[in-house]
Amino acid sequence: MQTQFSESQLAHPAVAQANEVLRTCVHCGLCLSTCPTYALLGDERDSPRGRIYLIKDMLEQDAPADATVTRHIDRCLSCLSCMTTCPAGVDYMHLVDHARGHIEQTWERPLAERALRTLLSVILPRPGLARLALMAARGPALLAPLFGGRIGALLRLAGRPSYGPSWVERPQTIPARGRRQKRVALLTGCVQCTLAPEINEAAVRVLTRHGCDVVVPSGAGCCGALSHHLGDEARGRAQAGRTAAAFAREAGEGGLDAVVTTASGCGTMLKDYGHLLKDDPAHAGDGAQVAALARDISELLTELGLTAERPAPTSAPVAYHSACSLQHGQRVKRQPTALLAAAGFTLRTVPDEHFCCGSAGTYNILQSEIADSLGERKAKAIESTGAALVAAGNIGCMVQIAGHTRLPVVHTVELLDWATGGPRPSALLQSTAV
Repeated sequence: MQTQFSESQLAHPAVAQANEVLRTCVHCGLCLSTCPTYALLGDERDSPRGRIYLIKDMLEQDAPADATVTRHIDRCLSCLSCMTTCPAGVDYMHLVDHARGHIEQTWERPLAERALRTLLSVILPRPGLARLALMAARGPALLAPLFGGRIGALLRLAGRPSYGPSWVERPQTIPARGRRQKRVALLTGCVQCTLAPEINEAAVRVLTRHGCDVVVPSGAGCCGALSHHLGDEARGRAQAGRTAAAFAREAGEGGLDAVVTTASGCGTMLKDYGHLLKDDPAHAGDGAQVAALARDISELLTELGLTAERPAPTSAPVAYHSACSLQHGQRVKRQPTALLAAAGFTLRTVPDEHFCCGSAGTYNILQSEIADSLGERKAKAIESTGAALVAAGNIGCMVQIAGHTRLPVVHTVELLDWATGGPRPSALLQSTAV
């Protein structure tokens, strides 16, 4: 793609990088075939290629964003399926993130929308505050069936069970059982701590059972992904810088073999810290170090080698949902299913598994109609397999899918914990089919 940036524009590093990405695109249109929003809406401006043209025009003109550009960029899930498909290797992820930052700096959203986005950016990354907010919204959540759109989506989220702080969340080192193989740090996350603390608890049990000292460092909070993808670049980088510093400090004091994530959205963010923080004089080194150490838990367990202490605890078929942030963002696709198979579970392949479920961070609230359509499509695909339960590696996908199917939804690591000596996942306690 030809671009027409001036020399003065290209003097800005972010614009120079955007220019390189834009010039990589060859207009082939293969990305349209795997873009969820284009498949639903049929508007090329809601495809990666169309959005690239919109971003190019906006940046070349050095113009404020307008309502049209904002609408179509907001509709992007950042599922990154287009990057898996693209033969030219277009770095769409960083281009659309840059566009989102430009939109937030130059476009004034309606007051109600600004308030909602600020609310999500402030509350969700803070587990304590999120717990209080969910408790306060328990009553209004009963009215969720009466509302559609963003209000309905928020009320449905408020109606989910929330939990107090888990023992895993406090700074500590949990020693390996038996011979130590690795020393790893765990990112406990933010939303996951509030909605599903059992995931991190299962992760710690599996890791210590497989010879890992597990460190929960002080100061490692939100990874910054939520704010960053809302276009709040300053808040996102600040959160990322603090978290990177916490892990780097732990690596310097006791050494680390890996920084482990159980939420693939967070893992994709951590692996991008080298890029995100490269211009931050205080945290550039920390970011590069953490990015090099970051591993999804399925990657680390593959390196360690899974040791099943007993036959698979259930013969019920499992549908594995491959989260976009894992299969497209991190290019981790084989390891989760290989681990589940090694643990003895019977797996069912989900049709169109590359297609997003519609979660995408806060997308299922801010773009609730599109998200609901994608969630229904994903649920039908999963149910068509005849599976009795669903496994996924990202809390956002788990919440989204559970909102559209009656099948129990669990994290992959909960099943691996169960198969290697841990308790039955809590989501399965009431199930008679598993």
